[in-house]
Amino acid sequence: MAFELPDLPYAHDALASKGMSAETLEYHHDLHHKAYVDNGNKLIAGTEWDGKTMEEIIVGTYNKTAVAQNGIFNNISQLWNHNQFWEMMGPGESKMPGELEKALVASFGSVQKFKDDFAAAGAGQFGSGWCWLVKNADGSLAVTKTENGVNPLCFGQTALLGCDVWEHSYYIDFRNKRPAYLSNFLDNLVNWENVASRM
Repeated sequence: MAFELPDLPYAHDALASKGMSAETLEYHHDLHHKAYVDNGNKLIAGTEWDGKTMEEIIVGTYNKTAVAQNGIFNNISQLWNHNQFWEMMGPGESKMPGELEKALVASFGSVQKFKDDFAAAGAGQFGSGWCWLVKNADGSLAVTKTENGVNPLCFGQTALLGCDVWEHSYYIDFRNKRPAYLSNFLDNLVNWENVASRM
């Protein structure tokens, strides 16, 4: 069964007042995300991965030693990453649930320290990639960064929050100011209830 491009969980202009324009969402979701869906479907058709879940394909095709991952991994992993990304943001006011706040304080010392670490990971990712808040197998929380389409599934971690730091995710609205994009993401765009639900 072929993968499909999921609808955005909000209108294209729903995040505009919070710093992510309709133009960005039109390019990022309708073109970039759709390309991962289309290319991924073509690449897995007729292979051993046809009919498998995204998670099975990502874990099964990830190569820890590869400088460049294969096309199946790259496209399916980016498809999964973006499916999560849209849900991790929202147009409404989002208040951080107490359970998440408590977990962040326990792991980082304060919510602000978590935000600082997350923003630093995203700003420090050389080239294309993602920064993440993850839950490790032992239940602890950590901030990580990954290159290109690599994601926490590759390391047996649960993705609680991810931010796309490929240039197409911020260049229309923030030009080359990736730190400003990350700051705006954390302060205005994150759906903290969604993040807490992933714990």
